[in-house]
Amino acid sequence: MLNQLFDLARPALLAFDPERAHQMSIQALEKGLHPRDTGGDDVRLATTVAGMRFPNPVGIAAGFDKDARVPDAILSMGCGFAEIGTVTPRPQSGNPQPRVFRLIRDRAVINRLGFNNEGHAAALRRLEARRGRGGIVGVNIGANKDAEDRTADYVAGLDLFYDVATYFTVNISSPNTPGLRDLQAPAALDELLSRVMAARERHVAAGSPRRPIVVKIAPDIAEDDIAAIADRLMAHKVDAIAVSNTTLARPGLEDAGTAKEAGGLSGRPLFHRSTAMLARIHLATARAIPLIGIGGIDSPATALAKIEAGATLIQLYTGLIYEGAGLIGRIKAHLADHARVNGLATIAEATGRQAEAWAAKPLDA
Repeated sequence: MLNQLFDLARPALLAFDPERAHQMSIQALEKGLHPRDTGGDDVRLATTVAGMRFPNPVGIAAGFDKDARVPDAILSMGCGFAEIGTVTPRPQSGNPQPRVFRLIRDRAVINRLGFNNEGHAAALRRLEARRGRGGIVGVNIGANKDAEDRTADYVAGLDLFYDVATYFTVNISSPNTPGLRDLQAPAALDELLSRVMAARERHVAAGSPRRPIVVKIAPDIAEDDIAAIADRLMAHKVDAIAVSNTTLARPGLEDAGTAKEAGGLSGRPLFHRSTAMLARIHLATARAIPLIGIGGIDSPATALAKIEAGATLIQLYTGLIYEGAGLIGRIKAHLADHARVNGLATIAEATGRQAEAWAAKPLDA
């Protein structure tokens, strides 16, 4: 019944300002007003990444639950994992409103939120309150806009959340914090990852588990820089790479007026660029590092395509705005059927099967 109610509510939410609609969705999840997946997952959907056993490869991307308000609701909706954040040490309001714009004809969104969040302390309280509930919950860490030492902010996030996070995502890919993407340059990336990995080793030496480290990169990396960035990520032995965040490109949008808004573009128009970049990273890392595919997944077919381009896990966000929470179940059913029909023990066996074909495509379709 809740699935039908959510399908009916989705057009109504589109009538509200995007940020207001998002807050209403979070509030509904907090109250338990969301569809639940009670059937369990097909065994063909299970996969293991960096020692983490995922019941299925579908998650919701960071930015949806910035302040750790609803990770358990996300898991109960049928996701194999949840990721909260991006969270910064100190609360920050982000950029001036309006800062989120729907492009309905393009099935897309432009945002220039700017890491608006309640800060470390608020998220920590909520994550500590859910101890013992299980499920894979990652923490996406970032830096305050005015931080003098941005790398120190990432280390602070890892230190503070180490006992409540299943894994960490180091977000250096948002286009809405000036200079943040500069951390993707090889020399800056070296310094950042050296300090983050050293912080993790301190926790391991003290007897804590080795929490996996994921690095989230942008889809707008120049072709000539891909090899160098992949080399640095491999050298520091990151546990996974998330590809990708929003793009500054504006590929053939129908809503030309809204397309002029500053910020990162997500949704259907991002699918081609993000998937072609995913395949390039998959090959540049010699298929050795698990990838999380993000960008433009709004159907079962695009979810499978992302996996065949090189993803082991996938994350949704904008697709849910236009397709509703039922998209999660439809994707899982399609992936399980694909594995069964093609004789795969798990859908992970499909990872990278079309990587060469996707990597041969231009980034700009």
